[in-house]
Amino acid sequence: MEYGNLHMRINEILQEKGISKNKICKDLDIPRTNFNKYCRDGVSRFDTGLICKLCWYLNIGVGDLIEYNPPKEKP
Repeated sequence: MEYGNLHMRINEILQEKGISKNKICKDLDIPRTNFNKYCRDGVSRFDTGLICKLCWYLNIGVGDLIEYNPPKEKP
């Protein structure tokens, strides 16, 4: 059964705020390869510490960072 998916709005937020991926990775000491997985919605389990870092750094809430996309068809 399909329940939808979560989308990390990192790319959109970085663009809105004019912050490069290199800068945020350097400032927060995040490996770029791991960060790219989050940017591509390529993780199945979230690192809560990383989510907190991103929210703090970007001055946003979790709901601004993570978006729920419901399935196209309901059962």
